[in-house]
Amino acid sequence: MKVKKGDTILCELKRHFPFTLISSLTAGVLVAIFYLTNRRYFVGVVSGLFEVMHPAHVLVSAMATSAIYWKYNKSVVKTILIGVVGAILIGSLSDILFPWIAGNLFSLHTHFHLPIIEKPILIIGVALVGSVAGMHFMFRVSHSIHVFLSVFASLFYLLVFSIEVSALAILLISLLVFLAVYIPCCISDIVFPLLFVRKLKG
Repeated sequence: MKVKKGDTILCELKRHFPFTLISSLTAGVLVAIFYLTNRRYFVGVVSGLFEVMHPAHVLVSAMATSAIYWKYNKSVVKTILIGVVGAILIGSLSDILFPWIAGNLFSLHTHFHLPIIEKPILIIGVALVGSVAGMHFMFRVSHSIHVFLSVFASLFYLLVFSIEVSALAILLISLLVFLAVYIPCCISDIVFPLLFVRKLKG
């Protein structure tokens, strides 16, 4: 039985809405608590965590993207290519570009920092590994981890590269992170790979 792409995409977006929202708010509360109890070391620790979280996000994003494409098309080359492009392109949107825009719209004076330009070998390398691994792991698991990592990567980016930081700002930023993560992550894991699938079977 044929299934419409639009129905599949809408169903997946509805399914992942609660998890992404709860993850964003939970991350905001945890980071706010850490900020209040460790202000002296906050920026240094969060900066280091971002440099780890973003590559980890790209890795898992590539896994999720390639996993869902591999489900419908067993082409190794196409699966890896779609996994790499989707992870790097949309991962950069959710972790860097969207938080950077949001930070400046809310007068946080956020600076621009793009790892794919500064560390291309690392980012492309983890995307390749993730794309290959995605052909052997379940989509549901990799997507959930992807959302979790993206939430923290986006949050850490805003906190590290913004001038104004406070506990209240962190909680408000977590709402911005939800928007920065929910749309790009679902597009990366669900919409992007399905665009290259000709027919869906129910």
